Amino acid sequence: MILTILNNIADIIIKNNDYLTELDREIGDGDHGVNLARGFSEVKSILPTLKDSPISLIFQKVGMTLLTKVGGASGAIYGTAFMSGAMFMKDKTTFDDKTIVELLHTMIEGIQKRGKAQAGEKTMLDTLLPTYNFIKEVNDKNIPLITVKDKIVEVAKEGKNSTKNMVATKGRATYLGERSLGHIDPGAESSFLIIKTICENI
Repeated sequence: MILTILNNIADIIIKNNDYLTELDREIGDGDHGVNLARGFSEVKSILPTLKDSPISLIFQKVGMTLLTKVGGASGAIYGTAFMSGAMFMKDKTTFDDKTIVELLHTMIEGIQKRGKAQAGEKTMLDTLLPTYNFIKEVNDKNIPLITVKDKIVEVAKEGKNSTKNMVATKGRATYLGERSLGHIDPGAESSFLIIKTICENI
């Protein structure tokens, strides 16, 4: 299941290469889609070698691949997220809803430490943090996450769309100041695509 989801994530990132690049061209270096597509193409190539591997090893290999094959900040941030996830999943024998919530929290912490960012700064965290807050709230109420997967996608979409009304205070987009208004952050968009793909494949 994990390998299938990762393969489908790679496919959706590659498919949206041009769109993500165009978003980044508006407010950044114009390489977000190109870099991520290259990295996830490499991820696709290693997935067959990870069959029957523990989740921690899968996450570690994906993280290392993204760290080494993706240029720019996106490789470091996404790679760190997966490496943080790998550390969390080490010695874990179950993969239930509680584990998913804690895993996402750990991956977000890794992103925050690496990117020195927080919510409201026009980054991928504006997609990820509302999504985490929602699934934690659902899990705390003992509601199965699979029953609200459409709502999870909706929350993630609202989060990424919110970046259109933010002034960037992190990354290359900060040079634009007020001119960064009106544009969706490319990292928020790629994070949304990943969350949407996971929910569609559960």
